[in-house]
Amino acid sequence: MHKYDGAIFDLDGTLVDSMWVWEKIDLDFLGQRGLTVPEDIGVVTAGMSFTETAGYFKDTFQLKESVEEIKALWIRMAVDYYSHEVLLKPGALELLNYFKERNIKIGLATSCSRELLTAVLQQHQIDKYFEVIVTSCEVDRGKPHPDVYLKTAEKLSIMPEKIIAFEDTVAGAMSAKSAGMTVVGLYDEYSHRHQEELKSTADFYLKSMTELFVNKLHEKFV
Repeated sequence: MHKYDGAIFDLDGTLVDSMWVWEKIDLDFLGQRGLTVPEDIGVVTAGMSFTETAGYFKDTFQLKESVEEIKALWIRMAVDYYSHEVLLKPGALELLNYFKERNIKIGLATSCSRELLTAVLQQHQIDKYFEVIVTSCEVDRGKPHPDVYLKTAEKLSIMPEKIIAFEDTVAGAMSAKSAGMTVVGLYDEYSHRHQEELKSTADFYLKSMTELFVNKLHEKFV
């Protein structure tokens, strides 16, 4: 029997190197409105669903657009990046293959929009690996609440304690831990200031998914 029957991945900053896109979009979106990007915007919005983030921007910057209009603008600004320029993180494809070959069910629990996640999964032809995809917009509360991980586990028909989750942010790690899962924290340069907190929150911590195979840590997961 497997130690874990399921693996759930976050998307942005975990499976794909995409956080630079949102740094650029924040700068362009607010700059077009004569507004400055707050230094703590990434910390404040970490883990929020796409809808929650749009609502936060609307309220904080007193934007005239509706939440749905803001989301649509962001998707238009980001879709070309997600379709052509966002790369997989090192070791991601190898790890997906490793789990797939051992019949470990794979899910995706993300704060990203459905349109953008579809674009990047199709770009890299990895959509076939995921039996279940749940976005934070489809549950009541975004990360760090456990809702998106619990919903993904429910759809996978696996108990949370039999799932290992991969996350790059503290909010994401807290979400998976609150759901009762084992958590692997992964380094991402856009959240590097919070790595010590991520290390203390997660059960394991890696600079890269390639470390799993170099150090044979992947054997802990089956």
